[in-house]
Amino acid sequence: MIERKAQIFNIQKYNMYDGPGVRTLVFFQGCPLRCEWCSNPEGQLKKFQVLFKKDACINCGACVPVCPVGLHQMTADGKTHKVDRNIECIGCRKCESACFQKALAIVGETKTISELIDVIEEDRAFYDTSGGGVTLGGGEVLAQPQAAASLLQVCKQRGITTAIETCGYARPEVIKKVAPFVDNFLYDVKHMNSERHLELTGVRNEMILDNLIWLLENKHNVKIRIPLLKGVNDGENDILQLIELLKPYQDFKNFKGVDLLPYHKMGVNKYKQLDWEYPVTGDPKLSDADLESIENNIKKYDFPVYVVRH
Repeated sequence: MIERKAQIFNIQKYNMYDGPGVRTLVFFQGCPLRCEWCSNPEGQLKKFQVLFKKDACINCGACVPVCPVGLHQMTADGKTHKVDRNIECIGCRKCESACFQKALAIVGETKTISELIDVIEEDRAFYDTSGGGVTLGGGEVLAQPQAAASLLQVCKQRGITTAIETCGYARPEVIKKVAPFVDNFLYDVKHMNSERHLELTGVRNEMILDNLIWLLENKHNVKIRIPLLKGVNDGENDILQLIELLKPYQDFKNFKGVDLLPYHKMGVNKYKQLDWEYPVTGDPKLSDADLESIENNIKKYDFPVYVVRH
């Protein structure tokens, strides 16, 4: 029998932000959204990506002869290294090994479910003592539904608690397939207006909200997460629309409240390393006073609310 595989781009241990207790966070590659503020752009596409730190490169050319597809090149004058983004990386990592300055990093790995479980199991003692477990994120974990369901199912069989961090943009049958193996859904709500959601992320939000309601009504544990950007989705009306959506479920035991995720710039350098333009203009960071105001506004409606500060 051929074992199922997942395309991932990172495994983060000792995570304390994405679910209860100490967690191992597995990042799946591929995402149907293109959020302007994405902090993991290297996880958007389900393929190997080359992160190139131009400031660290000394233009020695050591990466050029070892690349089997000719992705790494020197300019005509032989003085400057460049990455040809029209050529797809095959993930051999020979350039990464050859780079003396560590200016190159290849993102993306194909892992079997067994390989992932072995890594997850390494920290079982921390899960048991802290009430933690494994969280699958991305990218978007539901972009690889078969692999996600397989990994979640094995975790449950082994007594490891599970969570997924999701944008919720998936066919209803995908949500229903993975739900029995998920202890906690960390569910992003980026904007309540579908037209504005389309402008900001590239997709409408009807399916996202429908899936959210299904999870709540079918007694699956859900915590709402709002990535907050000043002037984008922090207005009183924006928050009120979300409150109105969630009001019928606020007394449900499986509704676990709201996390506020303030905008940060941790992904900006990754855009530079991918030779992508960063879409966010200005600085939509919220002040402590802004966050306190939003937090208090939500608390008025007796909703549990937490500000997550990385």
